Amino acid sequence: MSLLLTFLLASFCLKTSYCIDFDPLGYILYCPCMGRFGNQADHFLGALGFSKALNRTLVLPPWIEYRYGERRSTQVPFDTYFKVEPLREFHKVVTMEAFMEEVAPIEWPPDKRVAFCYSPRGPKDVESCNAKEGNPFGPFWDTFNVDFVASEFYGPLHYDVTNKDNLDRWKGTYKPSEWPVLAFTGSPASFPVSEENVPLQKHLKWSNRIEQQADEFVRTKLPKGAFVGIHLRNGPDWTRACDHIPESPNLFAAPQCLGYRNEKGVATRDMCLPSKELIIRQLKRTIKGLSQSGLGKEALKMIHECLETRVRFLGEVKAVFVASDSNHMLEVLRDGLRRMNVTAVRREEEVSSPHVDLAILGRARHFIGNCVSSFTAFVKRERDAKGFPSTFWGFPAEKKAKRHEEL
Repeated sequence: MSLLLTFLLASFCLKTSYCIDFDPLGYILYCPCMGRFGNQADHFLGALGFSKALNRTLVLPPWIEYRYGERRSTQVPFDTYFKVEPLREFHKVVTMEAFMEEVAPIEWPPDKRVAFCYSPRGPKDVESCNAKEGNPFGPFWDTFNVDFVASEFYGPLHYDVTNKDNLDRWKGTYKPSEWPVLAFTGSPASFPVSEENVPLQKHLKWSNRIEQQADEFVRTKLPKGAFVGIHLRNGPDWTRACDHIPESPNLFAAPQCLGYRNEKGVATRDMCLPSKELIIRQLKRTIKGLSQSGLGKEALKMIHECLETRVRFLGEVKAVFVASDSNHMLEVLRDGLRRMNVTAVRREEEVSSPHVDLAILGRARHFIGNCVSSFTAFVKRERDAKGFPSTFWGFPAEKKAKRHEEL
């Protein structure tokens, strides 16, 4: 090691409370440039699995958010919403901020920054990834003052690293000694998250701030007893997307309930955009079923391990917590559930954080979500990891006799 490198490493260690070990097997960076949080979370799990297979350190990108009235996206540091240490127990990770400050000057200097993409992006006569073209691509890289000097097209390689031949080609083509950093213009992962990467959700743990806000809401805003959490997608954009269900039976996150090969059926309009009547019927049926059954073994285990969970799970269902992208339907729900002595509640903050909503839904006695939504998929994966029950609107399809019964 040169004297200069030794001096630089010593300087980094003095600036921070720890010293970052440079990874001789290299790093993976990417822009989470598709969709909002639900889609980005799916892509993150895939990127984590991809990095693990290549045994490169994953640089944790900020979450990209689009705020009302702002033309450019906002980049929110990864650890604002999730803890880093639980991920490190599974694989090597470093935040983007720490990487750019402490690793990039040595391993990824400005004259070595190459953008990776499958094939040229943008004008057909330009052989370039155009990695910073458009929003959120430009704002994402500008946040870290990154400009690219060249493009690298990795096609026909693909992200399925369960295929050993493909994995060996990645390792052989892009040796860490020659390519210490692979910086992708988009996530090196498929959407929705591939089946083999779904279990990686268990390594995503909410930050203390999100946990505290969720706990505070449950303690102070929900009546004592258990509660059911529901997710309603019903905004105008979503309504238009549901119009494509007939020709897109595996739309968006539908594999989470239909299976990755549609082995459990195909998507229906009721699953994508359930009617008010269906929502009330299914909620009544769920609440009635919970009052007549005990808790499963896994849920009981969690109750004994966590005092907070005891408050959320035990007792009769007294409330329905609603998370929605548009219409929370509170009055409809309250009216429909009045005879059951169950109320409907949402978070009323001026700027409601969807992440806190997600954390609250993860604490419910039972969760009902939208099969097609990646927002629902995040909750479903988290609850599956804890052994908590979840179901979907309109799935499986109601039997005709059930549709007209009085609950």
